[in-house]
Amino acid sequence: MKVLVATEKPFAKVAIDGIKQVLDEAGYEMALLEKYTDKKELLDAVVDADAIIIRSDIIDAEVIAAAKQLKIVVRAGAGYDNVDLQAASAANVVVMNTPGQNANAVAELALGLMVYAVRNLFNGTSGTELMGKKLGIHAYGNVGRNVARVAKGFGMEIYAFDAFCPKEVIENDGVKALDSAEELYETCQFISLHIPATAETKNSINYALLERMPKNAVLVNTARKEVINEVELIKLMEDRADFRYVTDIMPAANAEFAAQFPTRYFSTPKKMGAQTAEANINAGIAAAKQIVGFIRDGINRFQVNK
Repeated sequence: MKVLVATEKPFAKVAIDGIKQVLDEAGYEMALLEKYTDKKELLDAVVDADAIIIRSDIIDAEVIAAAKQLKIVVRAGAGYDNVDLQAASAANVVVMNTPGQNANAVAELALGLMVYAVRNLFNGTSGTELMGKKLGIHAYGNVGRNVARVAKGFGMEIYAFDAFCPKEVIENDGVKALDSAEELYETCQFISLHIPATAETKNSINYALLERMPKNAVLVNTARKEVINEVELIKLMEDRADFRYVTDIMPAANAEFAAQFPTRYFSTPKKMGAQTAEANINAGIAAAKQIVGFIRDGINRFQVNK
C-alpha cells in the first residue's frame, strides 16, 4: 500500500516523521513529493499511489484519472474545495478532510488580525481595544467555536450565525445565536468569516450585507477568498472610510486594495491560518491515521463526497 504525501507547501519535518511512523506501523510505504512547481510532477507521482495526503494542493479530474490505483485522498485541513469531488466519486475514490486539527491555529490568527486592524496596522498611532466590542462569527464549526473561545479572553461580546448549527449548541457555549446573516452583520462591529466556498456562498459577502455593519467595522476573512465579492467590497470601502478588511487569503484584487486603502487593508502573502507547527503536525498525522482506518477497517467518518 503506497501513500503519497504531495505538498507544494511542505509539512514540517516533525509532521512528516509522525506521518511516516503511522504508516510504517501499518506496513504502508510512504512517498514524498514536496515543493513541486509543475503539475506534471504530481501527475507522475500519483500513478502508483493507493492514497494521497495533501494540503492546499489541487486534485482535479486529470490527477484522479492519472492515479489508477487511488482509493482515498485526505486533505490535511478543513477546507476541501481544492479536490474535484465529482471526479473522485465517479472514480470510486473517497475524499476526506481532517476537521478541527487546524482550528486553534486559525482562531488565534483571526484574533491577531483583529488586534492588528484596530491598532492601525501597528503604525505607531493610537488605536482601540477589543474588550467590550461585539464580534460576529459567521459559521459556527470547529474554527468558529475556537474563535469564540479565544475572543472570550479578550472580553468581547460574542454572537454567531450558522444556518446548519442548532441555536442551542451555540448558546450552550455562552454565545448569542442570531437568526440570519443580516442580523449578525447589523449587530456586530467585528465579523469573523468561517463559511466554506460553495455555489451558494461564493461572492455572498457583498455590498448589501457589509453595509449593514456598524461604524468602524472590521471584516476578518480566514475562510476562503471566493466568498468575498471583491468588486463590491472595494466599492464599500470607497464609500465608507471607517471600514477595514484583513485577511490571510490574498484577494485577486490585492494590488487595488493595497493602493486604495493602505491603512485599512492587510493581507498575508499566502494563506497562513494553518501555518503553525502544531497544526501542521496535528493535521498530517490525523490524515495518515484516517487513511489507515479506511484501508483496514472501512472507517469513513470524515468522508466529504458521500
